[in-house]
Amino acid sequence: MNPLRIAVVGAGTMGSHHARVIADSPETELVAIVDPAETADAVAHRQHSRRVDTIEQLLAEDRPEAAIVAVPTSSHAEVATRLLEAGIPVLIEKPIAASTEEAEALAAVAAAGNVPLAVGHVERFNPAVRALRERLDHEELGRVFQVHTRRLSPFPIRIGDTGVAFDLATHDLDIMSMLGGKALRVSAEVDRRAHRSHEDLLAATLRFDSGIIGLLEVNWLTPTKVRQLSVTGERGMLVVDYLNQHLTLFENAHESESWQTLDIFDGVTEGNVIRFAINRVEPLRAQLDAFVRLVRGDQSDSVDAAAGINALRLALAVLESGSLGQTVTL
Repeated sequence: MNPLRIAVVGAGTMGSHHARVIADSPETELVAIVDPAETADAVAHRQHSRRVDTIEQLLAEDRPEAAIVAVPTSSHAEVATRLLEAGIPVLIEKPIAASTEEAEALAAVAAAGNVPLAVGHVERFNPAVRALRERLDHEELGRVFQVHTRRLSPFPIRIGDTGVAFDLATHDLDIMSMLGGKALRVSAEVDRRAHRSHEDLLAATLRFDSGIIGLLEVNWLTPTKVRQLSVTGERGMLVVDYLNQHLTLFENAHESESWQTLDIFDGVTEGNVIRFAINRVEPLRAQLDAFVRLVRGDQSDSVDAAAGINALRLALAVLESGSLGQTVTL
């Protein structure tokens, strides 16, 4: 089978990563980088491709079989709509759009034309997250009580058009929803300490219809990068280190004790600590492979528009709760 011919729209940090992964894969061919800035020539040159200024030029000169949209969030809907209307399958970086109205309109265009649309919630493709989900599906923790995510970073010079809710929290809100189900309410504290125009600090609590409580910590104020997911259940706690692709189980030994007149059965006691062997894979590469399968009509676990819209709605609810200083019911 011939490699799938893919164009990348946007030559920023994420666009350059996508271009690299496409160029390195035997399943794909990088057709072009679409970006009017001449600085994008270096990205195209590195991957032995070329740069074109506009989508119209791309479609006229060398129509691709699929495209990845990695432009600023404010342009997601406009760019992706033009591609979808031309019948080009699209993988769009998260968040899917700048508003739910734009996101829903984008999903409607894809559905009307029966054109594949995927959203780049890349953490789903982290092998440690996949191993976690498999163990939860086998109920190795028993009942799950809480999901706690921490996504902390130094301030990124590259981000100017959004704050941490869109840029970082959407990752974890998607993972929380994957594990917890439908969010019922959100209570958040949001602040701006260093960013000129957007929030750079947030903490939120979410309640899901499964009974799971989600705790979310995100900022651009921590001098070291932290990417961690902890899932607590009746049999212990599973912890994912996203950066190192580690999955560790902290067992609950389930010992029973009697404290005077108070009997405690199946309580919480410290047990074994087990780190599971994980075959490391670059999540962006795994996401690309899933997108290729989607475009070719094969079974795929690409993240669909509905999941992308859900993560966006939750991010907007976090911002609303922080702004109002009260719980938002969904």
